[in-house]
Amino acid sequence: MSEPDAPSPEIDDRWLEQSRKTVARTELAPRTRSVGRVVEIADGIARVSGLPDVRLNELLHFPNNRTGFALTLDADAVSVVLLEEGTDIEAGTPVTGTGEVIRVPVGSSLLGRVVDPLGRPLDEGEPIVAEETVPVERPAPAIIERDLVSEQVATGTLVVDALFSIGRGQRELIIGDRATGKTSLAVDAIINQKRSDIISVYVAVGQRATAVERAIAAIREHGAPERCIFVVASAAEAPGLQWLAPFAGFSIAEYFRDKGQDALIVIDDLTKHAATHRELALLTREPPGREAYPGDIFYVHARMLERAGKLSPELGGGSLTALPIAETDAGNLSAYIPTNLISITDGQIVLDSRLFASNQRPAVDVGLSVSRVGGKAQAPSLRAVSGRLRLDYSQFLELEMFTRFGGMSDTRVKGQITRGERIRALLIQPRFASLRLVDQVALLAALADGVFDALPVETLAALRPRLASHLDQTATDAVSAITPDGTLDDSVRQRLVAAVKALADELAASAKTPQPAGDAP
Repeated sequence: MSEPDAPSPEIDDRWLEQSRKTVARTELAPRTRSVGRVVEIADGIARVSGLPDVRLNELLHFPNNRTGFALTLDADAVSVVLLEEGTDIEAGTPVTGTGEVIRVPVGSSLLGRVVDPLGRPLDEGEPIVAEETVPVERPAPAIIERDLVSEQVATGTLVVDALFSIGRGQRELIIGDRATGKTSLAVDAIINQKRSDIISVYVAVGQRATAVERAIAAIREHGAPERCIFVVASAAEAPGLQWLAPFAGFSIAEYFRDKGQDALIVIDDLTKHAATHRELALLTREPPGREAYPGDIFYVHARMLERAGKLSPELGGGSLTALPIAETDAGNLSAYIPTNLISITDGQIVLDSRLFASNQRPAVDVGLSVSRVGGKAQAPSLRAVSGRLRLDYSQFLELEMFTRFGGMSDTRVKGQITRGERIRALLIQPRFASLRLVDQVALLAALADGVFDALPVETLAALRPRLASHLDQTATDAVSAITPDGTLDDSVRQRLVAAVKALADELAASAKTPQPAGDAP
């Protein structure tokens, strides 16, 4: 048998040099590490003893790459919320502290990706190389660091943009019963940002996996997914991840805000997040309050939503707009969580189940909805044609209720009812059919000038999908004159109204033309 080859002296020298560098970089100093032990574990909560120096919300490590964070600190033990399934964790399992709070990766590498609240990819794509990591909980900007909310977030939905305009940096609550179109309204707002420079972050908390997949698929098909980030903690995930999801989403969105960009975050939904917080609080034996929620539930949501806002020019002028979603039970807006969120946010868009059942979609209740920024951030051209819209529509709804008990022969009342029926028809808008600013201005200007009064209501449904191409072909100069910052000139308004009237007359004439009869069988 031949002798093995002897190692080369050059290889030995390189190995020796690398070893010397490794030793030189190694800190030769005593280090201490606190190690605790699991006392008991159940329902995703581990009671750990032996960690006297642990801090609130500190990240803790368990064997097999399991992690958790300290939720409550007692005199003799720490309640730790697990972030993964803890089937292999039992009493006596060692636990070590990290001295760090939970952090999430941020940066442009997350654009277009689906991640969990810890930044781990869920879309089977390549590993994410983050530009940096930031804590999931960060202080909100101080008042002196903020600027006025004066720019509009165009949602493409006429009833929202015309009546309850949302500003960049605003917090507008979307609230309503189950299955009334809350997520659809928020997803349409994200889809419409393909026409803007806004980065969108969609956060799913406690939702069914199929519902989340449908929302993501809709954004990818109709919107600009390359400028969207999806943070998902579905109902099947651990309660700890569901609790972290909104905070992680805000940290991811704040990265773009701090760079001077504009970001939009949708949290779907905070009712389930509140239920998760209540679950964790009861499991850790915190004193229950109203409806069994702990006393700090208001503070949890307030400190999170306060992170939205518009930064001052000295800090880059970026903005973060929040659209949290909340669910009501039988339209009860006075329940604990809805009341809290309404008082925290800058307005609410209320969706009504009866309107939804009557095919008035989006099912926005004009009487209960409000935007506390509203016209301050609305495009000037849209504000010029939508000033009386809400008042006229509200008067129509009252008159319609009275006319059910008997006819009214007054000509003025009949005119108001006719105009109100056209307003209602205009506010009905199918999904994924967002309107440009110029389309909204043209429709409302034509409505105010009485263009639709003599037309059947059904004509408006046929007019909307053809409006954009018709305006581009027949009123090109007027289309280019309508900008988010520009005012509405009288001549531009007249050209837009004339173009809409021409299209409406064309549709009305084609509707009256008898169709040729088919061949007899």
